[in-house]
Amino acid sequence: MKTDLLLTELQYKAVRSSGAGGQNVNKVSSKVVLTFDLNASQALSDEQKMLISEKLATKLTSENILILNCDEDRSQLKNKEIVTKRFLEMLKKALVVPKKRKPTSVPKSVVEKRIKDKKTNSEVKQNRKRPDI
Repeated sequence: MKTDLLLTELQYKAVRSSGAGGQNVNKVSSKVVLTFDLNASQALSDEQKMLISEKLATKLTSENILILNCDEDRSQLKNKEIVTKRFLEMLKKALVVPKKRKPTSVPKSVVEKRIKDKKTNSEVKQNRKRPDI
C-alpha cells in the first residue's frame, strides 16, 4: 500500500453539518465527506483490492466507492484530518491477513489419564455387583 499515492486519490467535499450549533451550522460547511474509488486506485494491487472489497463490503457502494463522513469538530481542517486518519486505519485493518489456525493434537498424557480414569471407574462399578457364588 503506497500511502502517498493513496492520499492523492482521495476526494474531499465540504458539506453543511447537521445538528445543534446555531448560526455556525447554517453558515459554515464544516462537515467533510471523503470518497475513495477502490476500482480506480493505482496505489493498491489487485490482491489488496480484493481483500478490501471482501472485508469492507458493508461500507462500500455498489460501484466499490468508500464514503466516510466526519462532523466531529467545528473546524473543516480538523474534520479532514480526522476522516483521513480514519480512512487509513480502516484500510490497514482490512489488509491484515489473519494467521491460519493450526489444529492442536491431544497430548498423550491426557489420553492416558482418561483411559486410566475409565478403568478405575469400571472397577468401582464391578465391585458394587453381587458376587457370583
